[in-house]
Amino acid sequence: MKSSVKDAREILDEILKAYPDKTRKKREGHLAVKDADSPEDAEGGQPASECSTCAVKSNVKSVPGVMTARGCAYAGSKGVVWGPVRDMVHLSHGPVGCGYYSWSTRRNLAQGKPGVNNFVPFQFTSDFQEKDIVYGGAQKLEDICREIRTLFPEAKGISIQSECPIGLIGDDIEATSKKMKAELGIDVVPVRCEGFRGVSQSLGHHIANDSIRDHVLGKGKLPDPGPYDVAIIGDYNIGGDAWASRKILEELGLRVVAMWSGDGQLETMKLTHAVKLNLIHCYRSMNYIARHMEEEYSIPWLEYNFFGPTKIEASLRSIASRFDGRIQENAEKIIEKYRPSMDAVLNKYRPRLEGRRVMLYVGGLRPRHVIGAYEDLGMKVVGTGYEFAHADDYKRTFPQVGGGTVIYDDVTQFEMDELVKRIRPDLVGSGIKEKYVFQKMGVPFRQMHSWDYSGPYHGYDGFPIFARDMDMAINSPTWNLVKAPF
Repeated sequence: MKSSVKDAREILDEILKAYPDKTRKKREGHLAVKDADSPEDAEGGQPASECSTCAVKSNVKSVPGVMTARGCAYAGSKGVVWGPVRDMVHLSHGPVGCGYYSWSTRRNLAQGKPGVNNFVPFQFTSDFQEKDIVYGGAQKLEDICREIRTLFPEAKGISIQSECPIGLIGDDIEATSKKMKAELGIDVVPVRCEGFRGVSQSLGHHIANDSIRDHVLGKGKLPDPGPYDVAIIGDYNIGGDAWASRKILEELGLRVVAMWSGDGQLETMKLTHAVKLNLIHCYRSMNYIARHMEEEYSIPWLEYNFFGPTKIEASLRSIASRFDGRIQENAEKIIEKYRPSMDAVLNKYRPRLEGRRVMLYVGGLRPRHVIGAYEDLGMKVVGTGYEFAHADDYKRTFPQVGGGTVIYDDVTQFEMDELVKRIRPDLVGSGIKEKYVFQKMGVPFRQMHSWDYSGPYHGYDGFPIFARDMDMAINSPTWNLVKAPF
């Protein structure tokens, strides 16, 4: 059960020795150890303030054959950015396989009547066949758009999420979309998110952001703009997260004009260019559109974190500082209002979780944003990493963890298995593909992509649920009945 800087580096060296020379050379740049927090703890490493290892290699192609957990550009666009917009039909344009796989969403909860004005729970596919590959699918796409308009008259628009074959055969979805928009009188948005583009789902986020920029943003007019108008950017309302966040912001005195894209609406997304501040939660998936609005419309953006009371309080004060004294005063009132209930949660669960060690491997924002919530419960994150991060994600992550923490990018199944066996954490938080592997190893696990059918985890509503779920995972008596391989 090693955790010092020196011992953590020895663990990585031992794991890398299992690879052939070529693979080892490619993988070693993706694995790092956070330097010690102070010079006296450095054990040969530099203090954290110098952050000599922040430059973890990232956003490059995975090594073939090492079982990456990444997704594709289609997953990043359809599954993350566009899919949670509730009042549009999102058409998976291509063979049925990709659409079928993505049918089970990340529990992006949405208001409205399913099939009438809420299409999030459904999967629509153009069901490409061999003849479509040979002769092209333009006519089929037109027919489907007309059918959607007839069957779902309340749908405000259609997004065409292109799968790999669309790019390979060169179908002009842009021309078809333009034609259908004019004919049907609703927005039809082409999204060139073929899965082979880029190295992971991250490019799909970027492509989706660009399609929103070109076809949605700025197309509406906010009738009554005010000084407290904000937008929630990059919250996908998993288990109701966006609702919990919106509740806090409205109690603060702000008006949430739009949510991107959990429980999102096409018409409110068109108004986002009129807000006074963009509040970005998942930096990785939505920083592109936030930066565009800053450049094009002079709208500042602020990254916030509503996981756990410490980060909620810090974020509330940071958000309030962008507004006048009234909002700042409201922030302090909210903090004081909820502190007793948060203290009650900590008094209940912290004695049961104090000192427990966690390893994380997720996407988006979670590998760093949830660290504070674990620390509130007295737990320590001893390993964390991203599936599809960029360099700026790791620069934001290193200051959040302590010395000796292992940092890993696009970790392979072999590496993750070995890290868990050697570090032996009390809890692993990762995705559905990893869940049953570690549970069979006798390691408590929480599915941290979609909260393991629980949630919300954001905000004051979410932290009690988060604490309960972590306690339930770690302290369940069932682990006494499982014999771990180590």
